[in-house]
Amino acid sequence: MNDHAAPPIGLDEVARHSQAVLKSVQSVIVGKDESLKLVLAGILAGGHILLEDLPGLGKTLTARCFAQSLGLDFRRLQFTPDLLPADVTGSFLYNQKSGEFVYRKGPVHTNLLLADEINRTPPKTQSALLEAMQERQVSVEGETYRLPRPFTVLATSNPVEFEGTYQLPEAQLDRFLLRVSFGYPTQDEEWEVLQRRLGRRTEDVELDPVIDAETLVAMQAALEHVTVEDSVGRYMVAIVAASRTHSQLQVGASPRGSLALLLASRALAVLSGRDFVTPDDVKGVAGAALAHRITLRPELWMRRIDPATVVADICHGVEAPQTAQAPTYGRIPNQR
Repeated sequence: MNDHAAPPIGLDEVARHSQAVLKSVQSVIVGKDESLKLVLAGILAGGHILLEDLPGLGKTLTARCFAQSLGLDFRRLQFTPDLLPADVTGSFLYNQKSGEFVYRKGPVHTNLLLADEINRTPPKTQSALLEAMQERQVSVEGETYRLPRPFTVLATSNPVEFEGTYQLPEAQLDRFLLRVSFGYPTQDEEWEVLQRRLGRRTEDVELDPVIDAETLVAMQAALEHVTVEDSVGRYMVAIVAASRTHSQLQVGASPRGSLALLLASRALAVLSGRDFVTPDDVKGVAGAALAHRITLRPELWMRRIDPATVVADICHGVEAPQTAQAPTYGRIPNQR
C-alpha cells in the first residue's frame, strides 16, 4: 500500500465498521468483550498493544482474528533466545546472477505483526522493533525502508514464567500504547469455547474481511475529529500527574502516558457511539494505558499489588469534571 492520504470517512461510518469488526472477532473469542474493545481501540488509535497473560488464553488467536477481520497482511514472528535483529528487520543478500546485494524484507514489513513471546529474546533483538514501532521504518546497512500503512505490533508476553526470559526495558514498554490482559474464562465461557470447536469440526478459524487496510487508515485519520473538551483533557493530565506523587509508586507516568490516554480514549468514545470523549472513556482506558508506565515501590512487589489497581485508585482520587462542563454533543447516528 502507498502512503497517499486516505479518503475522508465519517465518524458514524468508523463506528459502524468498528462494531462489525468486533462482532466478527467475538464470534471466535468468547467472553472477553472489554479486552477486545481495548485491543481494537489501540489499533484505531494507531498504537501498538502488548498482550500480557498466561499461555493458552487466546492471545495469538486474537491477533490472527483481528488481522483477518481488518483485511490486513499478517505475519507472526516467534521470539526465541537465538533470534537476531536481522531476523526481524531483514538483511542484504548477495545475488549471484546480478552480482549485487539485494535487500530481503523481514517479517516486520507487514500491516499487523504478531511478536509472539517478545520477552524470550535478548534485548538487542527486542530493540530491533523500537525504530519500527516509533518511526514506522527500519534502517539496514545505512538504508531506510518505510513500513506499509497501517502498521501495528501486537506483542505477547508471559507474566509468570521468567526462566530464560528477558524482561522488556522501560523504553520498550513505553512504545506500547496499551497493555491488555484477558484472564481465565468462566466455566460457562470455557464450555462455549468447546461447543464452538465442536460446531466448526476443524481446528482452523477463518474470518472473512470486514474492511481492508485502506479503510482502516481512513478510520484512524477520522479519529482526529473526535472532540476532547478542555476539562476532560485536563482530567487526563491530572491523573498522570497524580501518579507521580502517589505513595505506592516509585516512578509515575511520563507525558507519553497523557498522550496514550488521549489517543485511546478517543477511539473508545467512537466504539461507544460518541463523537466526544467523556471521563468514563478516560477511566475505561486508564489501566491499559498507564499500568505498564508506572513503577511500584520495591517493598510492595512482595505484596503482589497490581499496578492496574493503583491506577484505578488514582482515577478514583482525581475529581472528574462535572457532566455540565462536558460538551452536549449528540451520539453518532445509528448507534445505540
